Amino acid sequence: MVNGGYTGKILRVDLTKGDFKVESLPTEWVLKYIGGDGFAARLLYDEVPARTDPLSPENKLLIATGPITGTLWPMSGRTVFVSKAAQTGIWGESHVGGFLGPELKYAGYDMLVVEGRSENPVHISIHDGDLELIDATPHWGMRTDEVTAAMRKHHNDPDVQVGAIGPAGEQLVRFASVIVNNARAAGRTGMGAVLGSKNVKTISIRGHGSVEVAEHEEFFKLAKKAHQKVRQNPQAREMGKWGTWILTAVKQEIGELPTFNHRTGVFSGWESLSGEYIRPRFTVSDRACFGCSLGCKKMNYIPDGPYAGTLEEGPEYEGLMAFGSLLGIDDYPTTLKANQICNKYGMDIISVGSTIAFAMECYENGIIDDSDTGGVPLEWGNTESAIKILQMIASREGFGDILAEGSKIASEKIGKGSEAYAIHVKGLEVSGQDGRTHRSIGLSHATSARGADHLRSLVVVDQLGYEKVAAERWGVDKLPEILNPYTEQYKATAVVETENTYCIRDTLIVCWYSVSWPPVFWMSDFAEMLPLATGIDAFGDVTTLVEIGERQLNLKRLFNAREGITRKDDQLPKRFTHEPMPEGPGKGQVVDLESLLDDYYRLRGWDPETGLPTKETLRRLSLE
Repeated sequence: MVNGGYTGKILRVDLTKGDFKVESLPTEWVLKYIGGDGFAARLLYDEVPARTDPLSPENKLLIATGPITGTLWPMSGRTVFVSKAAQTGIWGESHVGGFLGPELKYAGYDMLVVEGRSENPVHISIHDGDLELIDATPHWGMRTDEVTAAMRKHHNDPDVQVGAIGPAGEQLVRFASVIVNNARAAGRTGMGAVLGSKNVKTISIRGHGSVEVAEHEEFFKLAKKAHQKVRQNPQAREMGKWGTWILTAVKQEIGELPTFNHRTGVFSGWESLSGEYIRPRFTVSDRACFGCSLGCKKMNYIPDGPYAGTLEEGPEYEGLMAFGSLLGIDDYPTTLKANQICNKYGMDIISVGSTIAFAMECYENGIIDDSDTGGVPLEWGNTESAIKILQMIASREGFGDILAEGSKIASEKIGKGSEAYAIHVKGLEVSGQDGRTHRSIGLSHATSARGADHLRSLVVVDQLGYEKVAAERWGVDKLPEILNPYTEQYKATAVVETENTYCIRDTLIVCWYSVSWPPVFWMSDFAEMLPLATGIDAFGDVTTLVEIGERQLNLKRLFNAREGITRKDDQLPKRFTHEPMPEGPGKGQVVDLESLLDDYYRLRGWDPETGLPTKETLRRLSLE
């Protein structure tokens, strides 16, 4: 076993048998995958057979950490939930910040594996080596904030870290999330529904151990410099002040702010959803995750109006989009209230907002009417209807029961041509980007393992306003084509390079903002740090790290291949490939996806016909 960064233990809880088991972390996994997403991909591929029902006892849910989780390295407080996705039936993962991951390491475990199904509702309690399944029957039906308070009271410890499902997870809403400590969401792909299917209400973790690194003194010096880099980074400083709200103005400027269910990329009411409008009126405090000096999370309060008294962290940019521009709503208090409902009931705000947008476009086109919706007028900009249908989805009430399946399944049930308005990839709703004005994100959405994903690859240098950046920042008339957001040329190269870097980010695991643009840390920074943390000299080679990232990405592709995923599934909604952007800087643009896929598969070493890794690629990555 390596001598730093890891506890060397995997904790399993078999809910069917009602017992716990501790296993040794395989050294081979450490050398081939580092941690985080890599560990989870290997275990899920090995132990969850093809065609397993995501909501069956045979599926497993994993919580994985990385070698620097719980150390002094900045932005290292995140952890990842992984399972076969309840929403899509393919690879599922959802990352979350806060303090849960470090607490799992302090309790003595690199990874938690939840398997089987409990006959009755339970809480999983991990208190160092004290492992227990607690009857959750009295708490079934509680909101996430209520049950989190109840578990802290039960343990008589305000510092216990709690991941909880709400009523949406219990009702198996396909995009149900796990809410960590009331406000941090493991949101996408339906991790809350997987736990709900297993009758798990909460996972409570408290640890009093430590994480030992291999070269303590040198690691401490480097970590100190790394914190200074965070504080000096211009992007980090802006994020500390505005959070992800800074993106609203950027997206509007480049014509990539999804509006009216992605019909267009500009929104007349965008200013009411911007950081400069929100912070002075509603923000009462800043918050940060473990080990982070950024403080990008914002606690907000609504002083008056129909949602007066609402106090909640968030929403992020994606929430502003999902319950703002996407629905034609220019009212920030509505987005905060929607975010609060999603947190308390446990739902992914991107998927639920997008599914409501799908329903609104169906309503606009006469595919559904008041007789279908239970009298709720699903009109663009109708704040009351948006909140009402959101509550109906959380409890699977009336028409909410259909929408709780997500836009893909809902469109299949509704029919009548509604499929054209379900904006998803592989069953996962598209997030707050648009490939028509940002080609690289179009390719990322199409090829990502979990569906329409903006967090496993997001090339931002071609998102900054092509001619404007050229003139203002570099004093030239035109930039190289790789930076032109309106061409397919070189975009596959940019996506591949970004994916490889983000794979290493997600094995460590560090925050997304540490490698956004301009990056706080480059791959070379990770190569300098990892040998000091783990004692493994091979991790000091950038080429080795790139290969590990590729191995992780290809293993996820293999997992999906067993579920029948091929090139035919690496597609975008026709809205992006056949409907030109109607207005804004990208007016007239569409995505030529097939040429992007050809380039991407060639660079990945995947078969151009099937989109699957070739035998040569599998041999090169030791995945035979």
